Amino acid sequence: MMKRFLAIALLTLAQAGGVNAQTLRWASQGDPQTMDPHSQNESMTNMVNGQVYERLTRRDRKLGIVPGLATEWTQVSPLLWRFKLRPGVKFHDGRPFTADDVVFSVQRAAAPTSQISVYANAVGTPRKIDELTVEFQLASYNPIFLQHLDLLWIMSKSWAEANRAVRPLDFKNKEESFTSMNANGTGPYVLLTRQPGVKTLFKRNPAWWGKNEGNVQEVVFTPISNDATRLAALVSGEIDFVLDPAPRDVPRLRNTSGVKVIDGPENRIIFIGMDQARDKLLYANVAGDKNPFKDIRVRRALYQAVDVEAMRIKLMNGLSQPTGSPTPSAAASFNDAALEARYPFDIGAARKLMAEAGYADGFEVTLDCPNNRYINDEEICQALAAMWAQLKVKVRVSAMPRVTFFPKLEKLDTSLFLYGWGGAINDAESIMTPVFRNRGDKGVGAYNYGHVRNDKFDALAAQSSVEPDTTKREQLIKAALTEYKEQFHVLPLHRQMIPWAARSNVNAVHRADNWLELAWVTIGN
Repeated sequence: MMKRFLAIALLTLAQAGGVNAQTLRWASQGDPQTMDPHSQNESMTNMVNGQVYERLTRRDRKLGIVPGLATEWTQVSPLLWRFKLRPGVKFHDGRPFTADDVVFSVQRAAAPTSQISVYANAVGTPRKIDELTVEFQLASYNPIFLQHLDLLWIMSKSWAEANRAVRPLDFKNKEESFTSMNANGTGPYVLLTRQPGVKTLFKRNPAWWGKNEGNVQEVVFTPISNDATRLAALVSGEIDFVLDPAPRDVPRLRNTSGVKVIDGPENRIIFIGMDQARDKLLYANVAGDKNPFKDIRVRRALYQAVDVEAMRIKLMNGLSQPTGSPTPSAAASFNDAALEARYPFDIGAARKLMAEAGYADGFEVTLDCPNNRYINDEEICQALAAMWAQLKVKVRVSAMPRVTFFPKLEKLDTSLFLYGWGGAINDAESIMTPVFRNRGDKGVGAYNYGHVRNDKFDALAAQSSVEPDTTKREQLIKAALTEYKEQFHVLPLHRQMIPWAARSNVNAVHRADNWLELAWVTIGN
């Protein structure tokens, strides 16, 4: 089946761009969720859309912020930023790029149906000064303003209006719109066709303003859910690149002729979230119909029953970095040893805590888990179920594709779940406000799917979000993270190590945000 899809894709590209064009055929276990750049904030979706759409700024190989659709910027005052836009840029359909598109895009990204509304609201109010100048007026100081701005994709205002797509589609409620399957950006690649679950085709944008450092003219993306099938397709040469080989296959790939492994750490924390709001869990069987996750002793018991070192060695093949910090990178917690340290793995202590909380005989609960998003995600959930069985907690693992998993969490339709968070930002703000803070307005706490409420943490995190003094801000962040950690609101497991696999003639730049930049890929003979 996969061979047939690839053959059709390659034929289409040959007709579109010439048979001598350099074609990159790549695969991942999952598929982008939507072509609407503001609807879903999920790494694979962002990465694929990021080949088509651009931002005012870009990231270099070391994740530094460099000019993108803006050529320069100035912080006029603590609450005012001014940007000069790149002249002569056109969208893929030929429409000119102007300040109107920037203002529209930021406002669109702030809409309730956008999963990046927290970032759009964080950059203040955009206003057009002239065709190539935009200002952002902030209501309060933002210490990572540029980092937030770097998450906002720019769309064509007139294109969106013409196609009735002025607001992001409501993905969690299965809304379809023109932007589900179509795109019109300014970036290095043009979307040709989109077949969800089958293939997505791109061609190089000949009018792109930037410099293509690679030689990829055409792209065929094919989601291949089965690990063995993805591996076989790469080894046989049917595809050129795999974003997410299974860790157990990496040692073999390192010794396979014609194939190479490109690897490094990722800024991503994998953790367990729990419903800590409902009096009775949705998916559980608990004596007295109580919610055990409201009890810190139960949360801590589950934490101390997890043998992360065994998971690192046996399940992750060494491709994980266990941590006690809830941040995507150690830098985000200022490399603080106390925050990074884990509480000890101790089954005896965990059983004692369960007994003290009144759950010596355990309870039953469903663990929601993606099966095509994080490295070994379903396998991690199965391992946790086995570990928690030692506490007489009977866990039913409900594994599902990301296209089902994320909307389920968005609706808070969960009792216990595996989740991950990361990206290009090495600052605790990137996870504290959207993921850990109390659920509120303008995207604050929008990803707090356990509906955790901790007013002490929330106040510290809110203050750190607007603190201009770097020393005071560091103290606030450390205090907030310490509070969250000591309350066991989430159970951090590890940070992922990300191996990519490619044919020997493919050269790609590995970034810590697990982002494949197609304009940097070179295919040799």
